[in-house]
Amino acid sequence: MAGPGWRSQQPLRQAAPSLPLVPVAAPPLAAGSCGGAGGARGWPGALEPAEAEAAAARPEAPEAEEDEEEALPHSEAVDVFQEGLAMVVQDPLLCDLPIQVTLEEVNSQIALEYGQAMTVRVCKMDGEIMPVVVVQNATVLDLKKAIQRYVQLRQEREGGIQHISWSYVWRTYYLTSAGEKLTEDRKKLRDYGIRNRDEVSFIKKLRQK
Repeated sequence: MAGPGWRSQQPLRQAAPSLPLVPVAAPPLAAGSCGGAGGARGWPGALEPAEAEAAAARPEAPEAEEDEEEALPHSEAVDVFQEGLAMVVQDPLLCDLPIQVTLEEVNSQIALEYGQAMTVRVCKMDGEIMPVVVVQNATVLDLKKAIQRYVQLRQEREGGIQHISWSYVWRTYYLTSAGEKLTEDRKKLRDYGIRNRDEVSFIKKLRQK
């Protein structure tokens, strides 16, 4: 038969609260121990150090490949450029240009269409006419350089390069327009009255006695 002392102890056992469980961290496993790697793989997204380094390096791989693809030899880059220009000159605006056109010629043709340049018809001694493009405010010296460039490009396209001493040409000949000699290199063509599609010819200088 239980005494009064037992009655006081029984409620204490029932009222004792349950203590919360505190997680205890497991000691780290050695790299070579069983379950070390397997435990890491059990968590979503968990990677071993070697796998993490490989994953971090993956995004950079495409950039390296792109750099290798972009680095073209000079000859191939020139071919790509020429192909692009060939497609450009199919435009009706540029259809009069040669197939092996230069960027300079494309820009000159566009400048002509927008009225920023003009064509000077240069007549050679044999009667051939060279359509040379210069900017609207070009000087006599600019025209001379444009003539030299025109002749150089034509010789390159024809395959035979003939050396021309331009210093001798300009020392021996004047350019003339409407009977007036273009004697001042720094003077603008429009100051000589030269406009778009006007003709300029060569005239031999007279020796001074």
